[in-house]
Amino acid sequence: MREESQEPHAAAPQAKLPNYCFGCGQANAAGMHLEFSLDEEQRKVTGTFALGERYQGAPGIIHGGIVALVLDEGLSKVSRLYGVLAVTAELNVEYLRPVRVGQEIHFEARKERSDGSHLYYAGEIRDTKGRVLARARARFVVVDAERFARVAGSGPE
Repeated sequence: MREESQEPHAAAPQAKLPNYCFGCGQANAAGMHLEFSLDEEQRKVTGTFALGERYQGAPGIIHGGIVALVLDEGLSKVSRLYGVLAVTAELNVEYLRPVRVGQEIHFEARKERSDGSHLYYAGEIRDTKGRVLARARARFVVVDAERFARVAGSGPE
């Protein structure tokens, strides 16, 4: 699978460091270990999950913050389809129906548009019947990979 940048802000290659991201990091023992698939041909990101009771808010219902995390995490992966490193600048979530503990959910996201270093993505979570449970729109900002690595590696200020 060959990744080709369609944007003028291609990310520089990064050294492979352990991924401690709470959402997708496999190196984070307490993390969610979410995995997404990149469909380069259709330029979309997908994922299928069933979230356990440790992520609930109200009894039997996944906490809204966790639903937002799944949306943000999946939306961020759209940047990989375009060979850029970008961070979330704005995230707007619409909760339409409860996501239930243990319920199989399907995530899908794609780029809506770009404006210079600002990238606009949209995604949604559906149940197995195709009903939209939650959706999000987000604005990401492209960052320089080397500068980001220096700032992220410096720790708290």
